[in-house]
Amino acid sequence: MSKQARYILLSLPNSISPSHHRDDALEAIRSIVADNGNTAPFTVPEFKIGTLDALVQQADELGKVEALCENVVSKVGDVLSNVLEGDEAQISRMKMVNERPLDQYLQSFSWNKVKYRADKSLAELIDLLQKEINSIDNDVRAKFTQYNSVKSNLAGLQRKQTGNLSTKSLASVVDPSLLVQDSEYLETHLIALPSRDVKDFLRAYETLSPMVVPRSSILLASDDEYTLYGVTTFKKHSAEFIHKCRENRWTPREYKYVEDGGEEERKEIDQVAGDAKRLWGEALRLGKTGWGEAVMVWVHILALRMFVETVLRYGLPLDFTSVLIKVRTAAPSLYSFHRVHEANVPH
Repeated sequence: MSKQARYILLSLPNSISPSHHRDDALEAIRSIVADNGNTAPFTVPEFKIGTLDALVQQADELGKVEALCENVVSKVGDVLSNVLEGDEAQISRMKMVNERPLDQYLQSFSWNKVKYRADKSLAELIDLLQKEINSIDNDVRAKFTQYNSVKSNLAGLQRKQTGNLSTKSLASVVDPSLLVQDSEYLETHLIALPSRDVKDFLRAYETLSPMVVPRSSILLASDDEYTLYGVTTFKKHSAEFIHKCRENRWTPREYKYVEDGGEEERKEIDQVAGDAKRLWGEALRLGKTGWGEAVMVWVHILALRMFVETVLRYGLPLDFTSVLIKVRTAAPSLYSFHRVHEANVPH
């Protein structure tokens, strides 16, 4: 299982220090946290502030978008885990943010002023970030679905080559010269049955339906579990014969001769295997970039939420210090703090 680190985003007014200076407020917070965690500055710009009603509404919206971001980060992590088949070492290497480990990104967080210009309104920034997290979710999910579809298709094709006679492809198994083909009245049915049922089948097949050609059964192939027989009937009673076979739990197999059919199947497997390998790489690359980008959006949403809730709590003018606390595993709850946000972040 992946390890989780517990982080707290915290904002407090600078008045917690006698000097009202930000650096002194930061040191005051560090002295209180002490050995319970690592404290780093978490600086956010001074965003445009609208009306009180707008701030209250935005605080509610940010809570919802934050939950969405957390969900997307988790889902993209699941994609990486699936693509890498649970290899925790490789998964950990893929989970980078801006080519840095998550903890380094958080400890040195800086608002991306190029991508999310601070001169935009809070509503615009929230909308921009929400659209971005939805886009990441859609892109990763679409690619993973595409990969899974091709992977399932490949598994099905491979099963047809390696399964028993009740399921595998018959293209390279059946000699078409042994079958009645292109007849106006007759057709040969291929029946796969458990090898233990061979005697019962040979005793019964001529009476399963009217107009079964006597002594028409022919052994076509056998494996460790099943035996494949061909039986010829008149076409007008074919449906009844097949139905009776199914009642006896004998498996009718569809077969149509195609010249070089076995070779065509091998070519198809090679092509689908190539597609699966290509899509695996694409899903992995998109999962890696998607996870990092989703985390970045999430942290920017958290920064916005902290800012909005700080304004609502402490009012204007803006005079506060914000920090990120990485809580030590055995640390007690920091109840003396106003906790703006607390989260467990998967590594």
